[in-house]
Amino acid sequence: MKFIRLLLSIVIVLMLSGIHSASAKQPFQIPSSVKDITKENTFLNEEQEISDLQPTELTKELLSTSKAKITNPKFIRMLNETDVNKSPFAFGVRATVYLGEWPLSYHSEETNPNWEYQKINTNFYDNRGGKNTYQMHYVQEAYKIIKGGLSAKVPRADEVQEMVLKSAIQKTKLPLAYSTVVGNGTKQNDIYNVAPKTAGYLHSFAPAIHEKGVVTFGEVYLVISGWNRAIVVKNVTSKRVTAWIPIKNHLSFSYQSVR
Repeated sequence: MKFIRLLLSIVIVLMLSGIHSASAKQPFQIPSSVKDITKENTFLNEEQEISDLQPTELTKELLSTSKAKITNPKFIRMLNETDVNKSPFAFGVRATVYLGEWPLSYHSEETNPNWEYQKINTNFYDNRGGKNTYQMHYVQEAYKIIKGGLSAKVPRADEVQEMVLKSAIQKTKLPLAYSTVVGNGTKQNDIYNVAPKTAGYLHSFAPAIHEKGVVTFGEVYLVISGWNRAIVVKNVTSKRVTAWIPIKNHLSFSYQSVR
């Protein structure tokens, strides 16, 4: 009997850990009012490719010597294209090469969804003179571009945006992009009943993620001393950034009835 109880306890623990793991994969509970319109969208949004750049052995070696964390893909790509050979005649050689001031890394502090980030459409039907219920559907009446981006200017903004986007996608597991489109004539099959003696408004919104965090900047030097090679970062500074990032091919719907 004790063995059976022990076995049941183990099963329950495993089930709870499985539930916790599943919830960790999707940190946001998407409301029922938010619909995926990927198949219905008359505009084909391109897939957002987030490069998972693999550093070369030399790049790994150099990054490991830096006291400041460096995750900027563009900087890593530059290091991947760098070749510093260990020459048998390198004894006594000393050199310091200035590589420029870079955004080194991004640390996310807060990630929140806004399911009604931008209103993009309103369907209306006046049934105040009608005797029967009218079934209304969503139809996009105009081509609409939804844009996001950083809320303030920062140096090398493109590189900062790429790091912020990659972090937000990893945290939310949502299809994010700084620009997305809903095409004219896009439809959704859900029915919204407009009762007699009422008028119905069906509002459509593009959702987005609001990202807050800190970007670390620094002046980067490649230091060569004999056979040793290292990355040295000087004058490290931090800047808080915020960004709006639309969720591709998703819309939030809100129905309003008036007399």
